[in-house]
Amino acid sequence: MAGISRDAFLIAALARLIGDARSVAVGAGSPIPAAAALLAEEASGGRVRPMILGSSLCGPFNDNGPELFDRAGQGRIDVFFLGGGQIDGAGNINLVGTGPYPKPETRFPGSFGSAYLYFMVPRVILFREEHSRRVLVPKVDFISAPGASDVPLERRGGPDALLTGKALFRFSGARRRFGLESVHPGATMDEVRAGCGFEFDCPDAAPETPAPPVEWLALMNGPVRRRVAEVYPAFAETRLGA
Repeated sequence: MAGISRDAFLIAALARLIGDARSVAVGAGSPIPAAAALLAEEASGGRVRPMILGSSLCGPFNDNGPELFDRAGQGRIDVFFLGGGQIDGAGNINLVGTGPYPKPETRFPGSFGSAYLYFMVPRVILFREEHSRRVLVPKVDFISAPGASDVPLERRGGPDALLTGKALFRFSGARRRFGLESVHPGATMDEVRAGCGFEFDCPDAAPETPAPPVEWLALMNGPVRRRVAEVYPAFAETRLGA
């Protein structure tokens, strides 16, 4: 990643995952996914439509959360981003805390609508910069949102991919496990395995995650930076603009 900031690299990787989606929603406290959604819009010439909570310029929400859930239930969101204090190999995420429930030893922000969105949005991209066994665990302590379901029920979507600071994984719903797709420049396969508490499928030689093209870097330093500053001014100035 020589000459390219870590943030720019991750933004570009998320924008690639958005792909040909038409509508992308981004929740609160998510500057890198927000920048990725804006980059996808700029790079696609406006075909990708981002909806960012807290933005008056990039989103149709007057009531934020409730409208986000309504649109997801109506099938009007193609991609959403979720993280987790813990993420396990079955795609389960924990946003409640660690230790025995209902009195966890540590507390996370809370599940909010994660379970609903995990079921309603066709493609959910999991994103967590930290690549460690503290986050990537064999089994989450509390399931805020399940990666797969055991009983027949209505479920439009679930985890599509997991991006960390070291690697990109794709999720197989049929196998209920992740497969390594690529390793980021500067990271090694040994580091990816050492920082991952769950088993994953792996090719004999994992390819390297591609760097953002020059034109994407120009978009990030220009219109993406200006637009993301509406909701995340400090991020735009000190990290994306650095």
